Amino acid sequence: MDLNIDLKGFFKRIKNEVLEKQKNDPIENESHWIKCPSCEALMFFKEVENLNHVCPKCNHHMRIGAKKRIALLADEDSFIEYDSDLHPTDPLQFVDSKSYQKRLEEALHKTGKTSSIVSGSCTIDGVPVELVVFDFSFMGGSLGSVEGEKIVRACNRALEKNHGVIIISASGGARMQESTFALMQMAKTSAALKKLDNAGLPFISILTDPTFGGVSASFAFLGDIIMAEPGALIGFAGARVIKQTIGKDLPDGFQKAEFLLDHGSIDMVVERNTMKKTLHDLLKLFSKDVA
Repeated sequence: MDLNIDLKGFFKRIKNEVLEKQKNDPIENESHWIKCPSCEALMFFKEVENLNHVCPKCNHHMRIGAKKRIALLADEDSFIEYDSDLHPTDPLQFVDSKSYQKRLEEALHKTGKTSSIVSGSCTIDGVPVELVVFDFSFMGGSLGSVEGEKIVRACNRALEKNHGVIIISASGGARMQESTFALMQMAKTSAALKKLDNAGLPFISILTDPTFGGVSASFAFLGDIIMAEPGALIGFAGARVIKQTIGKDLPDGFQKAEFLLDHGSIDMVVERNTMKKTLHDLLKLFSKDVA
């Protein structure tokens, strides 16, 4: 059996079913109440949505998907998606509590996506850029072979077009079901970004909640500018694992964006609602093709 062909056909069929369902059954949230996960204030969903999912009470930046992130940053109708036809395979026939193929099927049914990354070209206040966005809802935003390939192709497009690259991370790390294939994406993406650096093109890395594991250990911390959203959890391993490993108590909030900024690990913490302007200013400053 040719597993690659079977998976590709399955992805295409299910994706069409999900898109048709979304088209015929739109979700209306205007009267829906939600609770802030930080301060636990109750608010209308529409109120929070109008603030780009930032709590008006405590300024907690809630997690958002790739679609909303792109709409927030890219100029209207400017985003052109690439490589949406790439589909993961199961080269190891991996099985834990479920088979990897079953997990991929469930993720596709849940999100309508075949990857934890959406990548493409767009403009940000008129400045062209290659934009790569992680979506945590797809298998925890994990980094697999498809995700690594999408990042490399985004870098190649940037080299061809003389554009900068922005990667917005929201990930638990490398995808365990792909084992070494996933871990190799750390080196693969880092090498692609080195080519970008050699060409003098900017790479801006944006860390959102959460950014961990192999993502934080590779391209996420290779940016010319590394910024994060307020309150984002960022690290390699979880706090409990670190404490058990070193046998010491850890500082409060040591994996929060603000702590990393204070200790020189990142360059800036930027509010979601000012992110687009900040990115435009940086791209205009560093991009070769912008006067």
